[in-house]
Amino acid sequence: MSKLRLPLALLTLLLATTPGLADILIGAAAPLSGNNAVLGEQLRRGVQLAVDDINATGGIRGEKLAVQFADDGCDPRKAIDAATSFVSAGVKAVIGHYCSGASIPASKVYQKAGILEISPASTNPKYTDEGGWNVIRLVPRDDAQARAAAVLVLDKFPGAKIAIVNDQTAAFATLAATFRDTLQQKGITPALQESFKAGTKDFAPLAQRLNAAGIGVVYLTGSYVEGGLIAQALRAAGSQAQIVSGDALVTEDYGNQAKDAANGTLMTFTYDPRKFKTAQGAVERFRAQDQNAEGFTLYAYAAVQALAAAAEATGTLDATRLAEWLRGGNRFDTVVGPITFDQKGDLTNPAIAWFKWIDGRYVEVDPVTLVPPIPDTTP
Repeated sequence: MSKLRLPLALLTLLLATTPGLADILIGAAAPLSGNNAVLGEQLRRGVQLAVDDINATGGIRGEKLAVQFADDGCDPRKAIDAATSFVSAGVKAVIGHYCSGASIPASKVYQKAGILEISPASTNPKYTDEGGWNVIRLVPRDDAQARAAAVLVLDKFPGAKIAIVNDQTAAFATLAATFRDTLQQKGITPALQESFKAGTKDFAPLAQRLNAAGIGVVYLTGSYVEGGLIAQALRAAGSQAQIVSGDALVTEDYGNQAKDAANGTLMTFTYDPRKFKTAQGAVERFRAQDQNAEGFTLYAYAAVQALAAAAEATGTLDATRLAEWLRGGNRFDTVVGPITFDQKGDLTNPAIAWFKWIDGRYVEVDPVTLVPPIPDTTP
């Protein structure tokens, strides 16, 4: 009888990626391909380093973590496929997804299977408003970001004609709608409301319409890819309109796409945790791997820490008890500072920060003066 012999390289790969018998297997889902792949990579690297660091200090109650990654492409169907594969694999929890359009349908699969989902990036209010008992998020909701943006625009650009431009996807459409509603509550109606499909390449017609209408502020909700193209098209059309956006443009890749047109763009996000004292060790370890802990990287790391904190506190990996503990207002420390969640799984005290592209890089700015503040390393 012949024996099956695996090539050495394949055998090594299997041994390196197959969880041990005592490992705690978790899933991590993000767009590792497509237009949002750069942002998905932030989630991947954050999760991986957190798993490595926790394992290096003994794991969770003596058991090591193992992680299985899945590419959802920010697509609802792919997200459900990824969620189904995690259920089949027997994961104890999932870190992700990145896009709300992926997190929301996947959360239904996890809810039925009794799996906790902790997203470090999904901002659509529906994720927790309409989610089950099993959802947690580590970033401010879209409505908080959009309201802050509307208030700043009305304060800093009084009398300017305002246009709202979004890419029609669920999360970005929600961001645009909340911004519009906040303006209308203040008695202001946007001069133009435009939308486009993700993947659009030619934005010259859109830019020309905005310029011809005398738009002074463009509230843009879309990915960094289309955002960069729109910024370039606006400047090529002669428009000097102020671009205001959400956290999707808080990435070096927006600057790589928009080039000089990125300068001046204003964006809402959480405070840059790379400056926090609590994050310095992780930031240095990322640098040692030639990685930048920008964007959602440290929030992905903190999501794994949230899981570990709940497991250590409850002495179990039962998803229901983990969710109850996290939603119970219990405070715990992470690389992004101390965190508590409310009963819906949202942050109890979300803080909105402002960033601005200046000379080819994005920096945190004081919203009162829109200039860089004195560097801070709190908390």
